[in-house]
Amino acid sequence: MMDIQNNQECFVQLWLRLERTRRLFKAQHKRFCIRRILQAWFGTNATDDFIWEVCTLCEQAGWDELPSPRLYPRSHRELLRAITATRLGISYYKKVDLKALDKAYAIAFPKSTPLRVGKKKK
Repeated sequence: MMDIQNNQECFVQLWLRLERTRRLFKAQHKRFCIRRILQAWFGTNATDDFIWEVCTLCEQAGWDELPSPRLYPRSHRELLRAITATRLGISYYKKVDLKALDKAYAIAFPKSTPLRVGKKKK
């Protein structure tokens, strides 16, 4: 089972593990979706209630295929944020350290698509 913490070092490991999991699933011809990721990472602790709570927080369906974290990081950012909030029992909106999560992405994937989450929409 994974030890989740609300800090940059843990987030770097989560981003890298997400990419390793994607590659593993691709090699095994498995669907890269939230449900399978949680089952791979947490084993028997990934109950239907846990998966439902994570999917509800990140507003994504559990069986929907996820794109590569390097190319489309926004949905993965919300997934990691939901996993952290659910595992630690903290607020999804106020307690998860988003600055550390975003810096961790830049460290894990230095030449990838930037997150640009602070960009204002017109």
